[in-house]
Amino acid sequence: YDADQQQWTVQTNALTYLTKFVVAATGCLSSTNLPDFPGLEQFEGDTYHTGRWPHEKVDFSGQRVGIIGTGSSAVQSIPIIAAEAAELTVFQRTPNYSIPAHNKPLDPSEQREVKSRYEELRSAARAERSGILSIFPPNEDLAIEASDADFEARMNERWEYGGFGFYRSYIDIVVDPQSNERVADYVRGQIASKVHDPDTAALLSPSNTIACKRPCLDTEYYETFNAEHVHLVDISETGIQSITPTGVSVNDQEFELDALVFATGFDAMTGALLGMNITGVDGYTLAEAWADGPRTYLGLSIPEFPNLFTVTGPGSPSVLTNMIMAIEQHVEWIRDCLVTLRDEQVATIEASSDAADSWVEHVNAIADQTLYPSCNSWYLGANIPGKTRVFMPLIGFPAYAERCEQVAANGYEGFALA
Repeated sequence: YDADQQQWTVQTNALTYLTKFVVAATGCLSSTNLPDFPGLEQFEGDTYHTGRWPHEKVDFSGQRVGIIGTGSSAVQSIPIIAAEAAELTVFQRTPNYSIPAHNKPLDPSEQREVKSRYEELRSAARAERSGILSIFPPNEDLAIEASDADFEARMNERWEYGGFGFYRSYIDIVVDPQSNERVADYVRGQIASKVHDPDTAALLSPSNTIACKRPCLDTEYYETFNAEHVHLVDISETGIQSITPTGVSVNDQEFELDALVFATGFDAMTGALLGMNITGVDGYTLAEAWADGPRTYLGLSIPEFPNLFTVTGPGSPSVLTNMIMAIEQHVEWIRDCLVTLRDEQVATIEASSDAADSWVEHVNAIADQTLYPSCNSWYLGANIPGKTRVFMPLIGFPAYAERCEQVAANGYEGFALA
């Protein structure tokens, strides 16, 4: 950023642009994470990352395939790879809870009804805490107070329907440890009923807080481990010893493979932004600004980086809400802000340091009222070695959207305009 000229210089691999404003719509989950496994470069087979999948079809027919990871992308890809591969070996460090997605083609009449009510449904979704509409209305019921019969009936209903609505069963799931454990134990029971081998079922059953990590949705994920050609390898204590030219070595045992898939996630929320080497006022880099963790105002703006907007940045609901709702809300807010700046002939807008500090405190205060920070998750940056652990997303979409509107209505309170 050139403060004298009040403009940004944006360099790509082909061209250089000069612009007054930059909108970083880089995505929360777009910077892939590939751990530095010993011997990775030696592997002679094909390698893939679930976050960088080829555009052309990958055919695993007849191959011995290994996949490292059992997070959300692994949960989605393992059943599909298993349907093709001659052998599939899954290397798991930490099991994750997964709820059936129960995706299905929509009946034409359902499609017509949804299309005829787009505006109504969009408004209703924006009013939901998660930004997600559900056939199950919000309730104030507590899992800790439900009778065994009522609890079982409700959980069965939500499980059979599938999707994220499962986590709306009771209002206290992410705030009360006993309620959370009750729901977690229900899911562990479902895993035990689906996976025939008790030892495999036990390995696939998480012990941590449910919902403290990104919830997974699946199609026949647990059932896939009943197939004779699918093998689960526990690396929770030993990790990956090395990758060899012909496979993966764990605890001095080598698993021979033709192809290896890395389902090792992303440098979430900050990775893509930091990867662009953003340099603000007086040569101050974003990496320096965020050395102790991301610090933004509303997840939209960063002190010392004038005229830079971040779409679904750290400090906004982003990954804890419907991403479509979050992106639309940010884009509309930024659009309206730019129109106001143009109409009022304002050259620069920059978040104040005090506003950012207060906002980070607000984000953390809300998170600390919940169980979200209770486990090692990418919400905290725990999947990236050396990354400062800070709870990055904000909980609660409607209140956040209202706050953004209030800030704008109050003359962009918390921003310095010049």
